[in-house]
Amino acid sequence: MVPSQEDPAAERETNEAQPPGPAPSDDAPLPGPGPSDASDVAAEKVEVELRRSTGNEPPVPPEGGWGWLVMLAAMWCNGSVFGIQNAYGVLFVSMLDTFRAKDDENMAFKTAWVGSLSMGMIFFCCPIVSVFTDVFGCRRTAVVGAAVGFVGLMSSSFVSSIEPLYLTYGIIFACGCSFAYQPSLVILGHYFKKRLGLVNGIVTAGSSVFTILLPLLLGNLLSSVGLSNTLRVLCIFMFVLFLAGFTYRPLVPSAKEKESGGSRSSFFSRRKLSPPKKIFNFSLFKETAYAVWAAGIPLALFGYFVPYVHLMNHVKKRFQDVNNKEVLFMCIGVTSGVGRLLFGRIADYLPGVKKVYLQVLSFFFIGLMSMMIPLCSAFGALIAVCLIMGLFDGCFISIMAPIAFELVGPQDASQAIGFLLGFMSIPMTVGPPIAGLLHDKLGSYDVAFYLAGIPPFIGGVVLCLIPWIHRKKQRKGSKNTGGEKTERMLDKQRSLLPGSSGIFKKDSDSII
Repeated sequence: MVPSQEDPAAERETNEAQPPGPAPSDDAPLPGPGPSDASDVAAEKVEVELRRSTGNEPPVPPEGGWGWLVMLAAMWCNGSVFGIQNAYGVLFVSMLDTFRAKDDENMAFKTAWVGSLSMGMIFFCCPIVSVFTDVFGCRRTAVVGAAVGFVGLMSSSFVSSIEPLYLTYGIIFACGCSFAYQPSLVILGHYFKKRLGLVNGIVTAGSSVFTILLPLLLGNLLSSVGLSNTLRVLCIFMFVLFLAGFTYRPLVPSAKEKESGGSRSSFFSRRKLSPPKKIFNFSLFKETAYAVWAAGIPLALFGYFVPYVHLMNHVKKRFQDVNNKEVLFMCIGVTSGVGRLLFGRIADYLPGVKKVYLQVLSFFFIGLMSMMIPLCSAFGALIAVCLIMGLFDGCFISIMAPIAFELVGPQDASQAIGFLLGFMSIPMTVGPPIAGLLHDKLGSYDVAFYLAGIPPFIGGVVLCLIPWIHRKKQRKGSKNTGGEKTERMLDKQRSLLPGSSGIFKKDSDSII
């Protein structure tokens, strides 16, 4: 357990572990900006005590302290990354007007690929980001990622045609966002366990808040200063994200710090320069429950994003006399934020992998609402459908990281989340184009929305297997442990029998 800061013995031990002297080297995980010297001292005390844990047991999360500042930084990360991505529809219209060529009939298709490539690359890079997170730590990975994202977004503001945006916005900016985003999920597990569901709910709610506000901000900026200057204003969000990354004080040392021993004396040591033993930890898939989870989530997402991409075009055709159609996405954003807070807190009261049942529930309602969209003959009914869909969208997202920590533990959570997000990039990219192809062939979105509701149902059924698999493994483990204990007790009893190993004298019953 982590001793309280009021414990004099703990304070003496901490002072011994942290003697006064010059500032630590860059490899040490403690230096970084803080609100005050007192906050730095408190954070250092917590981290030193956690690092004193022996064996393979992970350190005990402090459940607060510096972690609250980390939570706010991660919230800004989720908001800025996915707020900008979700508001691409506003930028899309401006890009069409800015770069449109009179003889180019495929301009909408070309422009749509900029946003699609950007969103897909964020998740596609996550397995690679997880390796960087394990080797270099959350803080370094997040800071470098935010800097790359800043460069990509700033360079996007100087282009004069749509093609360079594939590189600057679709790849460089998106890869930077990926490197900044994935460590924000991992670092929370360093500081929280009992409150991890609530904290993840608050953090992921940041994207809902930004999704509601950014379209309004971008609409005003685009009409007043134009596309290029609007992209430069968005660079401010990435610069703040760059600063926020410095708050990710790692309580679990990275692979590079483990090899070097975390000391200045080993800076030029041979072990310091040796490569990590595991780059991609594929042994995670030997954990059957995680393998099923990593297969069920992408399977459900083949229809998950279809409404988000094609809903506006469907409404444009079905409800031509309705103004302010964008209110549907605002409804999804508002209730998604509520769902992340609500279900994130509920997840804290569900023990172990039973949290998976919340994702099963969310997929059931998301699939059902997708099938309900073509049946809505009134715009008010469609608003109700979007409200429910947003609520369970928040449920699905907020408990993703807590489930990963339950299945593989905090040491392997980084790559577990990274692999999953990488798998998610495939259905995110494939599902909406298939729905668009069905619309082109059939002339309406009805069949596309009906079919979009099927994969969430199938994915939910697959996820229901996880608690059963986990219980079966626990029973097997407890049975093996019980057998070993029984064997040890029998060995002890045999050793106490007369004539065995000198425990008893042969001519008396007295113990030596």
